[in-house]
Amino acid sequence: MDVARLKQSWSLVAAHGDQVPLYFYSTLFLAHPETRQMFPTNMAGQRDRLVTALAHIVTNVDQVDRLVGFLQDLGADHRKFAVRAEHYPAVGEALVATLQHFLGDQWTEELARDWTAAYGLVAQVMTEAAQAAEAVNPPWWVAEIVAHERRAFDVAVLTLRPQYLLPFTPGQSIGVSHPSVRSWRYYSPANAPRADGTLELHVRAAPGGAVSSRLVYGSAVGDQVHLAAPVGDRLTLWSAGSSDLLLLAGGTGWAPVKALVEQVAAEGSRRRVDLYVGARSRSELYDAEAIDKFASSYPWLTVTYVVGVDPQRPGELVQVVDRALAEGDWRSRHVYVCGSDEMVSYSVQALGRAGYHAGQVHHEGFGKHWYGPAWRTAVEQASSPDAPGGVR
Repeated sequence: MDVARLKQSWSLVAAHGDQVPLYFYSTLFLAHPETRQMFPTNMAGQRDRLVTALAHIVTNVDQVDRLVGFLQDLGADHRKFAVRAEHYPAVGEALVATLQHFLGDQWTEELARDWTAAYGLVAQVMTEAAQAAEAVNPPWWVAEIVAHERRAFDVAVLTLRPQYLLPFTPGQSIGVSHPSVRSWRYYSPANAPRADGTLELHVRAAPGGAVSSRLVYGSAVGDQVHLAAPVGDRLTLWSAGSSDLLLLAGGTGWAPVKALVEQVAAEGSRRRVDLYVGARSRSELYDAEAIDKFASSYPWLTVTYVVGVDPQRPGELVQVVDRALAEGDWRSRHVYVCGSDEMVSYSVQALGRAGYHAGQVHHEGFGKHWYGPAWRTAVEQASSPDAPGGVR
């Protein structure tokens, strides 16, 4: 297998842009129509994921350790789409046909052997990882909605009860899908693990978001949803040790931060926690009752609301991180940031300029496309290192 030849041929194919995934999926669905039901109705996001994943695989084809971990995550994660070992040959056929189509006269027998061998290794690693994951977790959990509260026009707080225990650590995210929607979206539970196993989700309906819109507008108590295994460790307290904390939350990014506060309360540690919660207006503080209850119950917790427009800069919102930096020197603390991509990106950059080092600032990956650990890895390595994002 000639690595240089693989990379060069992929660069030529990738230059055709959106036509590549369009041709691939058309070929796959025409030749194997049974695979169509595994994909969402709207394929726009899926097309982006294909190109990003392929680019990541080809770019790292000569870095075995990095690539194997990515493929293992991808294989285990794809169980929730009902992908089985027998589906991989069909995908391989469609991929080779797509490469041959766009390379035209530059497609050779040597390239055919290279790509067939490369895909064979990819399929083997992903299949074996899926089989190993079966011994640890099911492809998904079925959960019942036991409470559904609309806190704002586009925000709902849901309580879910899985049919059997779904273990997770505060700050992790779980995949959520409604049975009527062939898409998944990851949310961080807004609670530390409970004795009854229930999970609290804070969901904002995103424009065009099939899962979020269904959960906010089209779900009710008694409905069932599917949950995928928890992933991620960037927002967990593992790396913070026993340090004091500064928590910065915006919008429904409050959810994982709420879980962290509950964890600190449960562990009975003596750490100090300062929490800054941002919103455009008081009406957007959809969980203020719970926040106020925390503030009055825990002497180690200090809460500051950051709401509204800066009177010195008409039309500009006060940024949570700016208020926090103006009110204290937190460089001895670990900082957790969660909110929109824009809020997290701005906050991380502001903290960096203020002298906070990367190891003490914790935030999630790119929220707009993030649907699992492997996808996040591929997106982040294909993006600028100074453009972090959030998950809400």
